[in-house]
Amino acid sequence: MHVAEVDSFIRAHQAYGATPLDTAGYDAYVADMAVIARKLGVPAPPTSVQGLKDQIAQFRPELRGTTESRDAAKYLLLTPPLELVARVPYSLIAAAAIAILPTWARADLRLPYLPVTEQLVVKPIGQLISSTIRWATSGDFVSQAV
Repeated sequence: MHVAEVDSFIRAHQAYGATPLDTAGYDAYVADMAVIARKLGVPAPPTSVQGLKDQIAQFRPELRGTTESRDAAKYLLLTPPLELVARVPYSLIAAAAIAILPTWARADLRLPYLPVTEQLVVKPIGQLISSTIRWATSGDFVSQAV
């Protein structure tokens, strides 16, 4: 669970973050998350991006899509428990999340891979949503609204 979460945060930051980190910055992030993981009982969390990749590769043979995981993805993506008005923005955020999944995870969950659509539509929308959230939570939004 720990390695999946850290890997997902890195993928999201690389795709939608305001300022990408360099290799040392991402390694520092993984090392910081390892400190927390150890305190939560993870015996040997990775402390670098390479260590993270190695651990994912080590776990990969055990990871597979199941009927239950595909049903959960279908529920969350197609029939989320949201008001109709929230479904459009939710679906855009979900599409942006799917776009950064590893290819094997997407295949196991039977999620579509549309590289042209993702590059030209989904990723720019994900970047727009991320920048809007950054703006809305930065304090600039509050000062402009007053």
